[in-house]
Amino acid sequence: MAEAEAMQLKEEGNQHFQLQDYKAATKSYSQALKLTKDKALLATLYRNRAACGLKTESYVQAASDASRGRASDGPCVKGCSRKAIPKSHLYTLNVLEPLLEILLSQQGHRHFGGAIDINSSDIKALYRRCQALEHLGKLDQAFKDVQRCATLEPQNQSFQETLRRLNTSIQEKLRVQFSTDSRVQTMFEILLDRNSEADKLEKAANNLIVLSREEAGAERIFQNNGMALLMQLLDTKRPELMLAAVRTLSGMCSSHRARATAILHAVRIDRICSLMAVESEEMSLAVCNLLQAIIDALSDEDKQEHRGKEEALVLDSKKDLKQITNHLLDMLVSKKVSGQGRDQALNLLNKNVPRKDLAIHDNSRTIYVVDNGLRKILKVVGQVPDLPSCLPLTDNTRMLASILINKLYDDLRCDPERDHFRKICEEYITGTFDPQDMDKNVIAIQTVSGILQGPFDLGNQLLGLKGVMEMMVALCGSERETDQLVAVEALIHASTKLSRATFIITNGVSLLKEIYKTTKNEKIKIRALVGLCKLGSAGGTDYALRQFAEGSTEKLAKQCRKWLCNASIDTRTRKWAVEGLAYLTLDADVKDDFVQDIPALQAMFELAKTPDKTILYSVATTLVNCTNSYDVKEVIPELVQLAKFSKQHVPEEHPKDKKDFVDMRVKRLLKAGVTSALVCMVKADNAILTDQTKELLARVFLALCDNPKDRGTIVAQGGGKALIPLALEGTDVGKVKAAHALAKIAAVSNPDIAFPGERVYEVVRPLVSLLNTQRDGLQNYEALLGLTNLSGRSDKLRKKIFKEKALPDIENYMFENHDQLRQAATECMCNMVVNKEVQERFLADGNDRLKLVVLLCGEDDDKLQNAAAGALAMLTASHKKLCFKMTEVTTQWLEILQRLCLHDRLSVQHRGLVIAYNLLAADAELAKKLVESELLEILTVVGKQEPDEKRAAVVQTARECLVKCMDYGFIKPVS
Repeated sequence: MAEAEAMQLKEEGNQHFQLQDYKAATKSYSQALKLTKDKALLATLYRNRAACGLKTESYVQAASDASRGRASDGPCVKGCSRKAIPKSHLYTLNVLEPLLEILLSQQGHRHFGGAIDINSSDIKALYRRCQALEHLGKLDQAFKDVQRCATLEPQNQSFQETLRRLNTSIQEKLRVQFSTDSRVQTMFEILLDRNSEADKLEKAANNLIVLSREEAGAERIFQNNGMALLMQLLDTKRPELMLAAVRTLSGMCSSHRARATAILHAVRIDRICSLMAVESEEMSLAVCNLLQAIIDALSDEDKQEHRGKEEALVLDSKKDLKQITNHLLDMLVSKKVSGQGRDQALNLLNKNVPRKDLAIHDNSRTIYVVDNGLRKILKVVGQVPDLPSCLPLTDNTRMLASILINKLYDDLRCDPERDHFRKICEEYITGTFDPQDMDKNVIAIQTVSGILQGPFDLGNQLLGLKGVMEMMVALCGSERETDQLVAVEALIHASTKLSRATFIITNGVSLLKEIYKTTKNEKIKIRALVGLCKLGSAGGTDYALRQFAEGSTEKLAKQCRKWLCNASIDTRTRKWAVEGLAYLTLDADVKDDFVQDIPALQAMFELAKTPDKTILYSVATTLVNCTNSYDVKEVIPELVQLAKFSKQHVPEEHPKDKKDFVDMRVKRLLKAGVTSALVCMVKADNAILTDQTKELLARVFLALCDNPKDRGTIVAQGGGKALIPLALEGTDVGKVKAAHALAKIAAVSNPDIAFPGERVYEVVRPLVSLLNTQRDGLQNYEALLGLTNLSGRSDKLRKKIFKEKALPDIENYMFENHDQLRQAATECMCNMVVNKEVQERFLADGNDRLKLVVLLCGEDDDKLQNAAAGALAMLTASHKKLCFKMTEVTTQWLEILQRLCLHDRLSVQHRGLVIAYNLLAADAELAKKLVESELLEILTVVGKQEPDEKRAAVVQTARECLVKCMDYGFIKPVS
């Protein structure tokens, strides 16, 4: 019973495989394997599942299954003579075998199974294992497998071709290996020679960095006692050599857990942190990259498969990761650490502690940091630069700490965890208050202010603590400038949402106005103004809901622009002017005035390019407001009438928020150089560039790309390249917006210019994601246009599109009722059918792909016909089987072909004639069928026409068809 069920499951698996549903096939084969003990059937099932593994790129599984796919009753091939191998390969084998031994000894690869005893059917298993091993980079083992296949079947062309290819790959690998050895040795000799010139030393050290980024080079450096040499370079105290040593270590750690562990223990985490703590920004960043490479390598344990001896060699990295985390937390509160070093420690914690995917259940790293480091982070957040006790900081430090608090709070899974987090914050703040020490009170309020910039709900709860609001009001009235600065900033951060700003609106407005009027300090004056700006914009974009009197917001904005353009004011203070505009530009009058003030715009763009990255969010928000790229709720007229009837407030749109005004503002922003500012903002390698900020930047880019005429300007200033990281990382909404902007650019630009070099391959995935049916029709359409443009560039790009599984979606849109979507999908397919893997989908039995293309050739839409005829012309030219299949898929094929050959549009007619020629050339019987139809008369009429410049290709193709008919002897030339 079980055997019969296993056979049935095998047949089901075979059917799924033929339909290219490889996951379902794998499932059927796996179920069958559990039910049978028959050795021959087991071997077949394993072989079949290996084939599925190859198709789904699960190469480790494929290799393992192929090793098991053996028949026990087959003869052993160990004794087979080499005489079966062609003489042309004997030299290759004799030379390669000793070299293979070298590779095997150096790489230490594990083998998949022992010797396979095979009969003729088992050659499939052996060859499939060879293919899997080749994809896994285990060329040595793959070569031995195909060598055995070629021994048994010397006439098999696939085996011979694979043998030749692997031979070339292995020789190239060995050439690189040995040349790398010599280069590493040369670098070592120069660096160890005390008499080497300074220039030579620096050049050798930099060459070592390049070598360490190649796997072969990194391994050579490691094995040739390179660690000791790099430690010597770190001891030289020469910045350029120390920097080169750190960067070399980073290259060696990259994606290699064993080397990363060895380097961490050899250099020691305390020394690495002390190097990161220096004042030099370049050195601090380089050491940060080294630590990140180590963390990545140690954290990668779950993604790797370890078996046999390798499993025993894997070290537990949790202790090392915990040690790194502890040292980074200690760096936060150490006075010996520079501001740059503190920033890099915060960046590393931001990047590596919170979960990247909330679907992962384990948040133990976050819990550990909350328990052991939250107080240290709060200490950084509460630093006041003007107080003598302040730690060394940069402009970004406090914001980075606020972002870390926000990420940790968001990473908590349940209310008890959040309550524990809140209690630690409450204890820290209440413990800092001291009636006898005003400095401590200022630090407590600064801490609350910092938390308000992070998890806002938590900050609001802390505002309710006894004495907090009272202390903020008291500090506002203090005579000391520092106290007033901290208090006003805290008031600004406390009034972020309308619902929460009620207390501030009733009590804070008069307070801020009083400070604004009485203070002579510009720093305090500008902050008080920003507080008023925030409160003035509490109504959002609603024209009817204004907090202040008519014209007040314009006056506030004018003052902000004045401060923004004043270069004599320090950057930190001018940043607050942008903060004020971020709120005031919700008003359409304000944003319209702002984009006309070119000096103010350019001053904001210059601030966005400064090292102070805390301004990024404010600039991005201002630009979103100016371009109206925020989400607007759709107004349903019936609901508006209902609201008016029930005397409810109805939001009103400002006249200057209409499309004509928005388009004009976009033009002015582009003219002022907004693209270069955005590109610079995207490049900020900093935790302050949060996912929310990335979403805002993506929204602005999408608004800028709306007009096709502006896209060339955006590409010329680097906008195409800047969009790629925004489309790959960030919020879901942000990634969609950035992908849509990429699609707009890809649809009309030359990809070689818009996305130079290898970047163009990164564009494919975001565009494919827009084909999802959940995206709107415009996104689907422009993604298809972009993919059409890309697929016309090279076969490598077509392979990338195929690999990203875009074909099923493109085929679905070819069935679409919407004319433009169907046309765009067909045009994309027209370019894609040049690819062999796509052609195989049309060759496969049991599908209607070819039928669809043939029927689309018969549609009335010229553009659709043109695209479908192009696809059919290339398909019939590539495979004779498709020529026969075309005549079987529908009875209308001949009528459709004749219509194409008589088409008024020359490009469609030419493609129809090419199809006719392909069918004539495919087979004499098929040609006879065509000659006996009206097609011969059509060919004769077209062939007799005078070939002017426009019709030359059409007439020439028709004449070639007639020549082919003469070759068959179906017609004779007229003498």
